[in-house]
Amino acid sequence: MPQVSKIKMKKSSHKFYLVIMLFLISTHSFGQVDTLQQLSLPQFMQMVKQFHPIAKQADLIPKSAEASTLAARGAFDPKLFYDFRNKFYDDKNYYSLGNGGFYIPTWFGLELKAGYERNQGNYLNPENSMPDQGLLYSQISLPLLQGLLIDERRATLKQAKLYVDLSEFDKINVLNELLYRAGKAYWDWYLAYANLKIHENAVVLSQTRFEAVRKTFVFGDRPAIDTVEANIQLQDRIINLQQALMEFRTKSLLLSTFLWIADDTPIELTNKTIPTDIVKDDERYFNLNVAAIDSLIESHPSLMVYDFKIKQLKIEERFKKDKLKPKLNINYNPLFSADNLNLTYQNNYKWGMSVAFPILLRKERGDLQLTRIKIENTQYENKGKRIELLNKTKASINEFSNYKIQIDIYTKNVSNYERLWQSERKLFDRGESSLFMINSREMSYINAQIKLNEIINKNKKAALETVYSFGKLSVNY
Repeated sequence: MPQVSKIKMKKSSHKFYLVIMLFLISTHSFGQVDTLQQLSLPQFMQMVKQFHPIAKQADLIPKSAEASTLAARGAFDPKLFYDFRNKFYDDKNYYSLGNGGFYIPTWFGLELKAGYERNQGNYLNPENSMPDQGLLYSQISLPLLQGLLIDERRATLKQAKLYVDLSEFDKINVLNELLYRAGKAYWDWYLAYANLKIHENAVVLSQTRFEAVRKTFVFGDRPAIDTVEANIQLQDRIINLQQALMEFRTKSLLLSTFLWIADDTPIELTNKTIPTDIVKDDERYFNLNVAAIDSLIESHPSLMVYDFKIKQLKIEERFKKDKLKPKLNINYNPLFSADNLNLTYQNNYKWGMSVAFPILLRKERGDLQLTRIKIENTQYENKGKRIELLNKTKASINEFSNYKIQIDIYTKNVSNYERLWQSERKLFDRGESSLFMINSREMSYINAQIKLNEIINKNKKAALETVYSFGKLSVNY
């Protein structure tokens, strides 16, 4: 009977071994380094910056600003006009009024106008009477109070010009936010892959030990219970490997949401795409004094956006203050008679003046107060954002430094755990240690490696957070 049980256990162990090997081959091919495609963080960030739809939307922000400026310049475009009115009733031409020409607004508030007017009819208003050949005229309009130094057209154009510069910082902010989210996804993907390699190696070690224990049991050097314990260890590690593989695939899918190629085509990572080995961080942002940090924060694109918004509101405030002035406009129209295309001027002209002034100025004063409230509110937002960025930057630099120290310490711990495991392994091979002890040492070593990976992940994210807090991600990549 004992011999029969040994034969059954031997057959079942062979089947189990075959299942394990098939599982490893079907679900994982990371051991074949020559067939893998490596994706580094700079390569990944460049793809995101170049092809991601949000990055392309960011490129449209300056174009939109330029279009707004073009539209604002249109307020100063010369304009052609023609107006014709005719009344014909009971076979009589009561009147025919024709007036056409061109109109030129200028940057200085002066408006120039020139045209040709010809009026005819049996019942023409004496005000519209003129020579049969018609009249050529010009007109000069000038606001003397409200609108002399600034008006709506000039205010709009000045704000549009500022928006062109502001849009560049808006674009940088959008790219920084996109690259920050993409960078975090990359380091999560890297962590999942690093842990997957650890669990893969753990399964291989456990499988090797199971085979060794099984052989020693067959030869009668170990009890049957040791094969059960080794089998349980192997099954646990296979489950851990499955979970690690699922985690890696999940993180790969999350990373794929940032990967696009030309023609707005999304791509998906395969199991054969892996991250590259970690390279040393550019530490120019992590060894700065307080003054240097303050200086870099002041040039942050988010704060520059606030500066330009305040400048735009200052232009609006100036325009609203100008609205408190009375309106006083003067028009002067020299008149010329047209006779065989020869122009003669005989001191003929029209001129006029218009004056208007609201008594209480409630609308104007209310608009000015609202603009000043906007300026004050934007200034408070600017101060709050500056402190937020400053504290966030200092915190991320502190985290980076602390995690860097922890990496150095825990790297030594991992090395010590490995030495304990290797020592226990030698004792186990000589039969001087138990399966429980070798497994305990091995699990401590595995957990230490996973813990080190997590600390490295936090360190890399802190570095990413620091560069993001300075607003330099789009520049670095």
